[in-house]
Amino acid sequence: MRQVAVAGIDASLVVYKVKGKVYATDALCTHGKVALTEGDLEGTTIYCPLHGGGFDVCTGKAVSPPCTVPLKTYSTVVEGDDIFGLLED
Repeated sequence: MRQVAVAGIDASLVVYKVKGKVYATDALCTHGKVALTEGDLEGTTIYCPLHGGGFDVCTGKAVSPPCTVPLKTYSTVVEGDDIFGLLED
């Protein structure tokens, strides 16, 4: 996973590669407002480094407490080594 800034989007994003697919979400936990890139990615779940809450990176859904508010997700298009089309879902 890697945190990125994208022109036209106010928030920083995290790009994840899981089983050959690329996903993107907002970079900050909706509960603790800390960078998710400091957390652990297990399968499709990113765990916040502050309180351990988890989110599904495919859907943004909060999957473990104390997180309840989902992450914003963004559509991605991969062409070779480049990622395009980071648009809010």
